[in-house]
This record gives sequence, C-alpha cells and structure tokens, in this order.
Amino acid sequence: MSPHAALRPQPTPLPTPAPAPTRAPARPTAAAALHSISAVTAVLLGLVAIGAMIHEPVLIPPLAASAALVHSAPTLPLAQPRGVIVGHLVGAAVGYAVLAAGGGSAWAAAVAAGVTLALNMVARTPHSPAVATAVIIVLQAPAPDRFVPLLFGSTVLLVLTGFAASRVRRGAPRYPAYWW
Repeated sequence: MSPHAALRPQPTPLPTPAPAPTRAPARPTAAAALHSISAVTAVLLGLVAIGAMIHEPVLIPPLAASAALVHSAPTLPLAQPRGVIVGHLVGAAVGYAVLAAGGGSAWAAAVAAGVTLALNMVARTPHSPAVATAVIIVLQAPAPDRFVPLLFGSTVLLVLTGFAASRVRRGAPRYPAYWW
C-alpha cells in the first residue's frame, strides 16, 4: 500500500435498509383514535363550511384522504407538508391543463391522474390524494379563481392542524417529520 493510500477518503458504506414489517401496525389506543378522529372531523367540517360558502364542495374527497394521511400516518413521506401542499397544487395545474387540452371526459381524467402521479414523483412530492384533485378538476371543471386559492388554503390548514394535533397529545408522533 502506498503512503498516500491511507490519506485518501474511504468510501462510506451504504446504510442497510430496515427490514420490511411482517405484521400490520399495532392498533391505536382508544385515546389516540378519538384524538385523530376528532381532529380530522373538525378540520373537514371547517373546510365543508368554507366550500359551501363559496359553492365549491368538490374538494372534500381528496382533502379527506390527505387528512387521513396527516393524522393517522404522520411520519410517512406521503403525509409531509411538501407533498400535501405542492402535490395538490401540481394536481390542480395538471387537471386544468388536461381539461383545457382534452375536455372533461373520463379518458382525460385518467391521463390527468397518470401525469399528476409522474410529476409528483419527479418533484419529490409524493401525495396520492393529489391525483384525485386532478381527476376532480377534469370531471367537475371548478372555477380556478375560487378553487385554487381554496385548495392552497385548505392544504395549509391541514398541515397546521396536523402540526397542532401532534403537539396536544403526549406520546403522539411529531408531525411533520420534515417541513420541506
């Protein structure tokens, strides 16, 4: 071995992946389940009220799925703020683009779903409910000047609710695992 070989940086070994779980996760305690259910229900009722006031109720399906991820699986990448907020905005952009290019058919909605999933993967903003946002836009054609601000505000509200709820109950996993 040459004398300079000891001075060269040695490659860092790659971490070994954690073994895949072999069982379903443990059942939550009654208090944890009640906490999650009440937090999700409260935020969704608030969003329904806002949507009803401005006549845009179509946001509830994807946001209900987002709320379920944020409050029941707060450490998953799919539940992190980056994916929740940016993922839905990507879905909205794709939905409106596909609607403009291909009209409001089920075929166009399927294309919007696939493109949204692909773009969210590339943008590192994984959030499966955002795919539903694109589909809803193609099939329902909501007015973008009302829908997009409501979508943005709703996703921020979901993230903030997840943050607050994770700090109220002792022993709850902290949300978010990372902000951006």
